[in-house]
Amino acid sequence: MPTPSQRLNTADHSRDSAGLTYVYPVISRRAGGVSIGINLNPNNACNWRCIYCQVPNLTRGTAPHIDLSKLRNELHCFLNELINGEFMVKNVPEEARVIRDIALSGNGEPTSAKEFEQVIELIGEVLKDFPMPKNLKLVLITNGSLIHRKHVQAGLKRMAKMNGEIWFKFDRATTEARKLVNNSDISLKRIRMNLRIASSICPTWLQTCMFQIDGEAPANCEIDAYLKFIEQLTNEEISLQGVLLYGLARPSLQSEASQLSVVTQAWLIDFAGKIKALGLNVKITP
Repeated sequence: MPTPSQRLNTADHSRDSAGLTYVYPVISRRAGGVSIGINLNPNNACNWRCIYCQVPNLTRGTAPHIDLSKLRNELHCFLNELINGEFMVKNVPEEARVIRDIALSGNGEPTSAKEFEQVIELIGEVLKDFPMPKNLKLVLITNGSLIHRKHVQAGLKRMAKMNGEIWFKFDRATTEARKLVNNSDISLKRIRMNLRIASSICPTWLQTCMFQIDGEAPANCEIDAYLKFIEQLTNEEISLQGVLLYGLARPSLQSEASQLSVVTQAWLIDFAGKIKALGLNVKITP
């Protein structure tokens, strides 16, 4: 467990902050308190390579075999320390000492784990042993590319019964920009299909990261394509909770890091206004 000199803050989402394989605590800007992370990709492998990713030594690939027994033990022991021990006092600023969610995120795409459904079931079983907040959320932070897989959908159905929520990555709407930002060839058609599936099973938010590349914010044609896609989702009655719009909070650890910089809060607010005009709720985290 971290020592007092390793107090958590929103700028550090280190996956080994608790010295565990699968479980790590962070202070989440978007959640507004302690988020208990579940890292199903300790091998730093992902099927995408987003240029703003903070994962060191990121490689293309899939999640390794998940040791469910080890994950269960880590989560149970950490929750016990968090609730009954001194972890909060020693490592978390007083204003953030509240457990907001358990988030499946980590160092790659969590739905690439073959054991995804079993992991969700395991989390639910462990939570029964503790007096957790009634509004505790179980959040899946995903690029959404594998949601068409049946075992992933089975896990999402379990999540929906546990106050679950999907944060579905959608950073850019044009093919060229997705290749640049996410290094992904996924089509808008597949994204739309997977969003339809996801939102029909579990409450779903779009999560969009906006930033400058070489000093330039996303071009007007990209913004127009993004808004057109949002409008299409609405017209097709694909129900979303809204958009989680955020900027760069921590430095990228990818080769493009020196090219990236933040957009202004005014830019984010202006973009959020355009999304809201289409009828969607927007939460901004600069």
